[in-house]
Amino acid sequence: LILWVKMRIYKRVAAMFLLAVVALTVVQRGSINMGSSFQLERHVRTDELERGEPGSDPITKDFWKSEKKQPSQKVGPTELSRITERSTEDGPGTSSGTDFNCSANANLSSQEWFTGLAQNFKKFALYRHCRRFPMLINHPEKCKGDVFLLVVIKSVATQHDRREAIRKTWGKEQVVDGKRIRTLFLLGRSANQEEKIHHQKLVEFENQIYGDILQWDFEDTFFNLTLKETHFLKWFQAYCPRVRYIFKGDDDIYVSIGNMMEFLALGDHGKDLFVGDVIFKAKPIRKKESKYYIPEALYNKTYYPPYAGGGGFIMDASLARRLHWVANSVELYPIDDVFLGMCLEVLEVVPVKHIAFKTFGLVKDKESKLNREPCFFRSMIVVHRLLPPDLMHMWNVVNGDLVCSQKVEIL
Repeated sequence: LILWVKMRIYKRVAAMFLLAVVALTVVQRGSINMGSSFQLERHVRTDELERGEPGSDPITKDFWKSEKKQPSQKVGPTELSRITERSTEDGPGTSSGTDFNCSANANLSSQEWFTGLAQNFKKFALYRHCRRFPMLINHPEKCKGDVFLLVVIKSVATQHDRREAIRKTWGKEQVVDGKRIRTLFLLGRSANQEEKIHHQKLVEFENQIYGDILQWDFEDTFFNLTLKETHFLKWFQAYCPRVRYIFKGDDDIYVSIGNMMEFLALGDHGKDLFVGDVIFKAKPIRKKESKYYIPEALYNKTYYPPYAGGGGFIMDASLARRLHWVANSVELYPIDDVFLGMCLEVLEVVPVKHIAFKTFGLVKDKESKLNREPCFFRSMIVVHRLLPPDLMHMWNVVNGDLVCSQKVEIL
């Protein structure tokens, strides 16, 4: 009898244990299914955001569809007129799509000019045709209503301190004499493979706080700055029909918004305004140790077309829309400043040099104390290059009780 009782107890315990295992398995599967469902919902939501479906941000359908590329050539008066008409009539989403699975151009590997390139240029050449990448963070509301000046700053994920310094100083969004000024930062994806997930989370958190970041899904490298240029022009064409001027610059510059507004108020600058620290007859650098080295296989001409140093320049919004269309026909180039110069050349627009734009410092001697003289800064529009501590210090000094013998009349 005792043995029979023990056997029944053992059977009940075994059955309860089996039921517990089954229940736990069901719960785990349910959790997995819930997770999959959440991921699916998240992907659907992302797709909705990119297509502009009801309930999503107003990102227009087919915004990233690839366009047929035309060979780069000079644009005649008739075609210039057509470009102008298209840039003003076409609404958001008239061209879209992505190069999601854009593969390397295998045809290059057998060509002699390609085999002699350094590894970084080989990678650039192999993927040069990949021009469409999806958007990760978007803020179309930045262009809602009339915007007199859109300030656009090129930055990278890890340089939060530079963006923060700009927000606290000259990059503050404001209204000057009834004219609205808005600020945006352009980012790609972190190129640091080990930390890119961590960096992305920090960028997303920063964006939740400030809401002033545009980000695309390409690696943020020096050669990809041109992609940042073309993607911004595409974004601008889609979302900013009522912007008057664009200021575009780096994240290590000092800017006087007051002087900039004073300059823009000096009469009608025309639809072709493109002003900055313009370089004429610049030669491609052939020294391999230089950051700006370009092999002859990529560019064999003696001079570059006129271009503005990327530290900072102003352009008319109408010109930006025409640049968007022309950029699709110009082959991507490793240096973004020069690429814009190439696009301007196709449009037969010559950029204007202005002495208040100092993208290479106030004076050539980098060690000169004049490069840190506040009274000079007070008369400038753009000065490059200042890191966050220097920018904060100079901003506080120039906008404090600074007394100068005179303000240089340069505007």
